[in-house]
Amino acid sequence: MKGWTGKILRVNLKNNKCTVEKLNEDIAKKYIGGRGIGSKMLLDEIDPKVDPLSPENKMFILTGPLTGTGSPCGARFMVITKSPQTGTIACSNSGGYWGPELKAAGYDGIILEGKADKPKYLWINNDKIELRDAGELWGMDTHETTRQVKAKTDARAKVACIGPAGEKLVLMAAIMNDLNRSAARSGVGAVMGSKNLKAIAVRGTKGFSVADGFRDVNVEISNLFKGDVAKGYGYFGTSMAVDYCNAVGIFPTNNYREGVFAGAPNINGQAIRDKILVRKRSCHGCVLGCARVTRVKEQGFEGSGEGPEYETIYAFGSTCKIDNINAVAKANYICNELGMDSISVGVTIATAMELYELGLIKEKDVGMELKFGDAKAMVELTRKTGLREGFGDLLALGSYRLAEKYGRPELSMTSKKMEISAYDPRGSKGMALTYSTNPRGGDHTRGATAFCEIFGIPKKVKSKIIEGKAELAMELQNLNAAIDSTGVCMFATVVVQHEPFVKLLSAATGLNFTMDDYVKAGERVWNVERLFNVKAGFSRKDDSLPPRILREPLSDGPAKGETVDLETMLDQYYKLRGWDNNGIPTEEKLKGLGIK
Repeated sequence: MKGWTGKILRVNLKNNKCTVEKLNEDIAKKYIGGRGIGSKMLLDEIDPKVDPLSPENKMFILTGPLTGTGSPCGARFMVITKSPQTGTIACSNSGGYWGPELKAAGYDGIILEGKADKPKYLWINNDKIELRDAGELWGMDTHETTRQVKAKTDARAKVACIGPAGEKLVLMAAIMNDLNRSAARSGVGAVMGSKNLKAIAVRGTKGFSVADGFRDVNVEISNLFKGDVAKGYGYFGTSMAVDYCNAVGIFPTNNYREGVFAGAPNINGQAIRDKILVRKRSCHGCVLGCARVTRVKEQGFEGSGEGPEYETIYAFGSTCKIDNINAVAKANYICNELGMDSISVGVTIATAMELYELGLIKEKDVGMELKFGDAKAMVELTRKTGLREGFGDLLALGSYRLAEKYGRPELSMTSKKMEISAYDPRGSKGMALTYSTNPRGGDHTRGATAFCEIFGIPKKVKSKIIEGKAELAMELQNLNAAIDSTGVCMFATVVVQHEPFVKLLSAATGLNFTMDDYVKAGERVWNVERLFNVKAGFSRKDDSLPPRILREPLSDGPAKGETVDLETMLDQYYKLRGWDNNGIPTEEKLKGLGIK
């Protein structure tokens, strides 16, 4: 095989058995890799009704055929499992250097099954595989864990690990790699913690083959990364979205009660550059460099690391009504070090702030005042959440379970119990479908219609109408599932779109992938993920949004007065998908996609 290594490493943590299996070539051609192959394996190998934190749940960590090839932005890997946060399929994406290192060691992916009898870490040194004792690593944060594992293995090794949040089964726990890169959403770090697996260290020197002619095509595609959008990623990173979204009134503020944040200039991309930026950083093969290396010197928030990204700025900033970029960055550093999803943690704290404002949470419950705009309280509660300390033990369950405990679940800004992201769908109607139909819950990366509605990329569409949004959402969802399966970062397709990567995929594998093949693969992945969720008990009733989004008009800004007619869009969307009115794929649809 070209592009793929053709090998999968299966690790049984219960009996310390590691075996190498051959990657099924037919599956590779139909599902490409990464998200596609991992989702197919998850559906095939586990009961969708399994307890996510039980030994019977499995984890599939998959690269794609373009991961590590030198393809522009070809650094991604996926972690697929059943989510403890949502009960749905979990699929968390990360970049950095760990994925390419795994490919260089000779593996397309790793399957983790069972539970170790005590803390372990996995050491992959090309063909030499070891499960080692991690007792002395347990309790360490992700940065110290990375340093210690490198010292015990190879200074050049790449490390993916969990922090205290994963060990303590925080439902928003992340897997961190290369110190500050994260597979964050869905609670995949808690699943890794439930298996007593602290880290996976990889050293790869074997490499893998690509088809003849790939280098020339790669140079051709790399030269396309020019223009204002590419420059914007390099100059501001993802934080450039702050000003755009605030200007059109969809920058979620005050726990989604408002769409414009007066303090946005204090937490935008320019504020990062002026106050905390050290330099930009890139993942393996990246031609954009959107990561920000930052340092905070303000007393009480001192620290250094990476970020914050746009979504983190919203979660710890506008939705908590905090306009101090130093505090936002500090909360982000804590999330990286303890191993947590910054979006879910920040939105959960905002939910707690609203419950406090309503008098449902008392000062004695938290041990401090918890008012909107209190940066010190926000930072302290971020730390407590990762350690499950005091009130943090409740915050560790996420905003839905928090609000439900106090009798107000409608105050949780979630879909399928996952906190929705930083584009208010009342002013960007397509995002209503993006959030509600997303297989892993209220997340923006599975077909972000806001790029068209707000930024006009790749085409400008009207943001406040529902006509055509079902078609747009389905198109972008299929394309996103395909690019996630290749091992390429979705941001690359914001700059140059998808066609160049279909050409690169063909060049790397030596197979003739057409655009139709690529889109059909994405559709196949989307339906496999839907089928897993259906078997887990999900249906139309779960394709939902918070009542605030559906019934409370935005109170200010250019999108003032807007709500969302979700049911009409769902009817249109299901029909286009070839699903029944309850959102279940029909036999005809599955047969047409070759899904048993």
